[in-house]
Amino acid sequence: MANLNKIYSGLCAVSVFSEVLKSNLFCRFFDYCHGKTIDEKMISYSKFVGEIYKNGGDLTDMVRKAVFEDENVYIKNAAKGTNVNGHIADAVNYELGILSEFASITTDDFHRDFHGIDYIPAFDSKEIDLKKEYAMRVANIKKCGYGIFSSHGMFRIADDGAIIPIMSPDKTTMDSFVGYKEERQRILANTEMLLSGRPAANALLYGDAGTGKSSTVKAITNHFFSEGLRLIEVRKNQLLYLPKIMGEISENPLKFIIFIDDLSFNTNDDNFSMLKATLEGSASAKADNAVIYATSNRRHIIKESFGEREGSDVHRNDTVQETLSLSERFGLRVLFAKPEKRLYLEIVKELARRKGLDIPPAELEVKAEAFVLRHGYRSARCAEQFIDSLM
Repeated sequence: MANLNKIYSGLCAVSVFSEVLKSNLFCRFFDYCHGKTIDEKMISYSKFVGEIYKNGGDLTDMVRKAVFEDENVYIKNAAKGTNVNGHIADAVNYELGILSEFASITTDDFHRDFHGIDYIPAFDSKEIDLKKEYAMRVANIKKCGYGIFSSHGMFRIADDGAIIPIMSPDKTTMDSFVGYKEERQRILANTEMLLSGRPAANALLYGDAGTGKSSTVKAITNHFFSEGLRLIEVRKNQLLYLPKIMGEISENPLKFIIFIDDLSFNTNDDNFSMLKATLEGSASAKADNAVIYATSNRRHIIKESFGEREGSDVHRNDTVQETLSLSERFGLRVLFAKPEKRLYLEIVKELARRKGLDIPPAELEVKAEAFVLRHGYRSARCAEQFIDSLM
């Protein structure tokens, strides 16, 4: 049985992981330990359990996640490969021990304080050795990461430029696709270059809508999550934050894809210059552990009218060449073309097989082609929508 008062005293000495103790979970536990009456303790305990319920109902898992996501001085130095002060190392060793005890507390450990009370809300927990688990993560810091990057694979940019996790990320996997194998292999190989520490190219995935360009990037992120790959999605109007983003991740041991979906510019777009500087390797907007993957339905990215081509700029030809050459600044350009009839029907048949649809192939083909006539043009997305309509 755990000694709650002893654990409370031990937590009071925590310094390296002090940010972890600021969470509502620990605040409710401290309130419990400060309670003078049974009623005060029950109120604090119920709020303590309520925090556990909000996070799935398992105290141990909740504490583990909080510890692994903590960006403390020890883990930051370990990530950089710099020596850590001996006193800090000793503190980490002690603190992980007391946090392990806290994470292993059971409902019965609290029940002893409530004499004569039959029911108290219960929660799950189990024995854990955070010293051992933390040491393993530090040894594999290039794959495990730390802070918010330790638990999440995909991120977005908030309105203030902060990097925040996507709580319901796309779970597409590489084996879910049909067709476009050669195109995806090129992106996959380039990503493997990034993960191995070799020079990798910024990539432009362009072509018709519904061909799986965005899904490819997200599937690759999921595929290499355990190898230390993360994705940060940036909207076009957030490109001004690129230097800030690159600065924040430049010393991180993980590898990053900066993902810009459905990219296109007007010729007078201010964001054009920021992306151009990044692609050209500007010192203020480049991180060696990151590449830019962009998708676009347009080969040249720039939206331009015939009237603009006739403009009054004295050096108009130079201007046109600069805007049209933005795509050339991507070292890797992969075309996802609209599928021909054969590939479209191949995708349809495979998706039907995976869904367990028992429809004669000839009948399936006729229905699939009729669906195309009603909904525009052939694409992998159209094939998926057709199968969903049959379901």
